[in-house]
Amino acid sequence: MMQFDILAVGRLKQEAELKLQSRYIERISKSGPSLGIKSIQVTEFVEAKSQDVSTRKSDEASRMLASLPKGAFLIALDERGKTFSTADFSKQLQLKRDEGHSSLCFALGGPDGHGAELLNQAHMKLSLSPMTLPHGLARVILIEQLYRALTIWSGHPYHRE
Repeated sequence: MMQFDILAVGRLKQEAELKLQSRYIERISKSGPSLGIKSIQVTEFVEAKSQDVSTRKSDEASRMLASLPKGAFLIALDERGKTFSTADFSKQLQLKRDEGHSSLCFALGGPDGHGAELLNQAHMKLSLSPMTLPHGLARVILIEQLYRALTIWSGHPYHRE
């Protein structure tokens, strides 16, 4: 069984984002176990306060790396990362599950992005879009795509080609 872990700098503040996050987490929690996903966990980190951007990014990266589950496959969300179609993203997740990873850990950085320490340790860098997205929206899109991947695995017509 594999777990989805989301490490996110910053808190969701908008009611609409919180509702959507809760909706998709609940759906993943219900459908995941039969597909080899035991749970989804979201851990939020307070933004670093340093005036220096490099120091902020380094502090946030250190805290995120310290909380990585043992043996996690780390995926950093990054604007320069690889983009996938929904179907290909689903296949990548399924491959990682079938390889026996205990955790797929998605790291969402703060407003300045990720520190080099985290990017250097990431097994994969993922871009949700070439456009800049607000943090809360990016988190909701990620969680929705995780749910959509599960529906593809189960053969549910949620995803149409």
